[in-house]
Amino acid sequence: MLVSQLKSKIHRAKVTRGDIAYEGSIEIPQDLVEAAGLWPGEKVLVASITSGNRFETYVLVGPPKTGEIIVNGGAAHLVKAGERVVIMSFALDDKPITPRRIVCNEHNEIIA
Repeated sequence: MLVSQLKSKIHRAKVTRGDIAYEGSIEIPQDLVEAAGLWPGEKVLVASITSGNRFETYVLVGPPKTGEIIVNGGAAHLVKAGERVVIMSFALDDKPITPRRIVCNEHNEIIA
């Protein structure tokens, strides 16, 4: 039996801005994408620690080392600049997965 399990998690990332006019996605710097084991275009669940809002979108890879977490499209109405979020991806497997987890500081630098 295949079970949906946490594959990747970026914890306490800080949203730096939003772009409502963009068609959708969440832009994440390349260094964070690689450290968390995410893929470009991968579906993610974004949960705001600040407001409690949640939404699904896909990963858009941004330039590395910028610290920019940009929420695009209609989701920018749900999560505003300055909010802390958890970005999660899931995978199906028939055995337990050890998820890759990173924690960010105020500047979206990896601290754990």
